[in-house]
Amino acid sequence: MRINATKMSALAAAAAMAAVLGAATVSTANAAEKSVKCYGVNKAGHNDCKTATGSCAGTAKSDRQGDAFVVVPSGTCAKLAGGSLTPKS
Repeated sequence: MRINATKMSALAAAAAMAAVLGAATVSTANAAEKSVKCYGVNKAGHNDCKTATGSCAGTAKSDRQGDAFVVVPSGTCAKLAGGSLTPKS
């Protein structure tokens, strides 16, 4: 049985895409394990999740809001001006 070039190319592309998607899933899971909530470093409207005064991402009213966080790689928060691993009042 002979497979034409078009079918062979499509098969190769599908295999490559499956490999890429599989690798992306693993790296996303590893990134989540190495991330922390960093409080007090957000820009207004650019926080990652709820605050004491808002229930969704993007609801921070001001820059560097003490109860708003942004998820950053572990070890990065302490290097950011005003960064804290605990909420500020």
